Amino acid sequence: MTTEHVQQAERTPADYIGHHLSFNAQGVNGNTASEGFWVLHYDTLLTSVVLGLLVMGLIWWVARGATAGVPTKRQAFVELVFGFIDDQVKNIFHGDRHSFIAPTALTVFMWVLAMNSMDFLPVDWVAAIVSFFGGEHAKWRIVPTSDINTTFALALAVWFLMIFFSIKAKGLGGWIHELFCAPFGSAKFFKPKTALGFIGLVLSPLLFVANFAFNLIEYVSKPLSHSLRLFGNMYAGEVIFLLLGLWAATGITGTIAGAVLGAGWSIFHILIVALQAFIFMMLTVVYLAMAHESH
Repeated sequence: MTTEHVQQAERTPADYIGHHLSFNAQGVNGNTASEGFWVLHYDTLLTSVVLGLLVMGLIWWVARGATAGVPTKRQAFVELVFGFIDDQVKNIFHGDRHSFIAPTALTVFMWVLAMNSMDFLPVDWVAAIVSFFGGEHAKWRIVPTSDINTTFALALAVWFLMIFFSIKAKGLGGWIHELFCAPFGSAKFFKPKTALGFIGLVLSPLLFVANFAFNLIEYVSKPLSHSLRLFGNMYAGEVIFLLLGLWAATGITGTIAGAVLGAGWSIFHILIVALQAFIFMMLTVVYLAMAHESH
């Protein structure tokens, strides 16, 4: 997040960074604990919901007023985004993409892009607004994707969709069969009345165990890599903006250097924000396409 002036006299650098990286959290029992499993981050939840409603509402509004004639600038922009997402889905998924896969990809891309873009808001401006309404110690993390809970929730939603479409495409029996018989296959193709067939029957349980172990690792690693990639990039960008803001508060030289480096990092961060949204969307399409395929 870009920063303005840091009041060094009031708080140390560690206090400053810690304050801006703290969540507005509350436990289920009413306490204000910021750690633990049953803790709700109000800032992450409310910001995510508001951004989702704004982005999808804006697209719905433009699409509702679309015409077949010369498009307006808003309509042209939405059509450009639609076409871009549809082309990416078409290259990966070869089934009926317009009923669910393409709309899901569009929703994921626009929602993640909007949440990532909150990183461009001046962090001290956000803190000042929150302090004005909530008091000096009020906290509000404005970038939802810098919260591991957000990225992991999105990745888990894609993971459940992947399992659902896999069962839908192959049937429950076919999905279970794939879990135990791929990628190494089973030994049932051996003729049971030969010595080789006897060896195959002995090895079958081992192959089943190996296949299930490999598939289990794959199923566990997908949501982890899917979520941690987005979280790591956005969290790192947030920390770098805070460090540049601290440097800018060390004097005239630091202010100039911090401003120059902050501007350069902001320009570079535009690419990161868009690229991470694109990667998250592409992995979503890849996982859902894989669910429709068999080994």
